[in-house]
Amino acid sequence: MPANPFTPTFGIVPAYMAGREDVIGELLRALDNGVGDPNLVTIVSGARGTGKTALLSYVADEAAARGWIAVNVSALPGMLDEIIQQTKKRAEHLVEPSGTARISSIRFGNIAEVKLQEAESEAATWRIRMEDLLDELAETSTGLLITIDEVREDLDEMIQVASAMQHFLREHRNIALLMAGLPTHVSALLQNKSVSFLRRANYHDLGTVEDFEVAQAMTKTIEGAGRSIGDEALEKAVASINGFPYMLQLVGYRAWEASPESLCLSVADIDVGVSHARIDMRRKIFDTTFKELSKGDVRFLAAMLEDEGASELADIARRMGKKSNYASEYKRRLIEQGVIADRGQGRLRIEIPLFKDYLKERLGHDMPKGRGC
Repeated sequence: MPANPFTPTFGIVPAYMAGREDVIGELLRALDNGVGDPNLVTIVSGARGTGKTALLSYVADEAAARGWIAVNVSALPGMLDEIIQQTKKRAEHLVEPSGTARISSIRFGNIAEVKLQEAESEAATWRIRMEDLLDELAETSTGLLITIDEVREDLDEMIQVASAMQHFLREHRNIALLMAGLPTHVSALLQNKSVSFLRRANYHDLGTVEDFEVAQAMTKTIEGAGRSIGDEALEKAVASINGFPYMLQLVGYRAWEASPESLCLSVADIDVGVSHARIDMRRKIFDTTFKELSKGDVRFLAAMLEDEGASELADIARRMGKKSNYASEYKRRLIEQGVIADRGQGRLRIEIPLFKDYLKERLGHDMPKGRGC
């Protein structure tokens, strides 16, 4: 039986990245161009399951293949030291180890004497320590890529990295910074006056991907692992995935396991895959997202559920029994969280695929009754 090629695990690079060719192309060209390319500082944001961590991992792998040193961290306490330690470890063939004693003199007489000179202590600041490492890497024309996942505006170390990066770029150092996070945290970070230069960084909002890109990725993944999928089954799978990268991996993984001995994934396999994937989505994405919503957020979303398609802000405010300026505040909050998207002209849509159905089920007992036009 061919091994299951789908990877519904956060951060694992899928066999085929669906719908991110433009973003990846910009980032890889920046690495090839080196110093001065504006895309060397890039921020990506998106709701859970849109493939942010997988994108960071993919670009880091590609950077390493191009001769860069790539270090990958999450925005957590201790991040600064982690960056230093990872850089030294990955560049140990290029950078002289620090913190070791050196022989300063040897005297031979009646008694042999060896004097050791302690290595110079680490520089006091993270920026200076990084400059020393970057100087050594520059001697071999090697660049450094730092990827930071789950960016947080309330972590002082996050601010220090961003602030130091501004100086590194000003000094024409061969360094790149790729960050990813939920929209609300990215937005808050960009509003921090200490790192205002990040507002000029390249920015990508990772939303859903097109159906044809989902179909391509699913077909290539299945066929690349030695099986096939029928047209009807593929069409059903694409419709259920609704452009959500994580759902693509879930459906594919579960459908693959439904009848592993068959060479062709059938409609029945996809039905099984979708059923299990919805349960996984609820547990891993929807429940977590719902817990982060305020009561006002939930009331706003509940007011959207009456509409089959996009919702008008004026209708939402009326159903909430509030004025438009009150509803606008929750609109802003939910957009920053990546839960809804503004489709222009005051029309809003719940952005996370299948989350609308989840909300209808969860809030059904106290949903407002439908109204006529």
